[in-house]
Amino acid sequence: MAWTRIAAANQLQDDEVMPIALGDTQLALFRSAGEFHVTDNVCTHQYALLSDGYVEDGCVECPLHQARFDLRTGEALCAPATRAIRVYPVRVEDGDVLVDVLVDA
Repeated sequence: MAWTRIAAANQLQDDEVMPIALGDTQLALFRSAGEFHVTDNVCTHQYALLSDGYVEDGCVECPLHQARFDLRTGEALCAPATRAIRVYPVRVEDGDVLVDVLVDA
């Protein structure tokens, strides 16, 4: 596994999100109920950044057409999205948030 530091754990409060760029890979880092989640940052329905969306109850709502995704599984929870977003392994170590992702350089 190739763990990469993407943020300090104290940079986000609950129900906050931040965009993360690793090479050409666009990710979103979420904190919900004290847990961190990393997903692709682009909605699977139409191009919209999920980091601009609304985070609540372990889900993110796309800012464009209000599709909702589960942050733990990536599952699309309602229309218009029908495809899941990709989720990535994430952990906190020594106050840093780390993600395991292959980066497109």
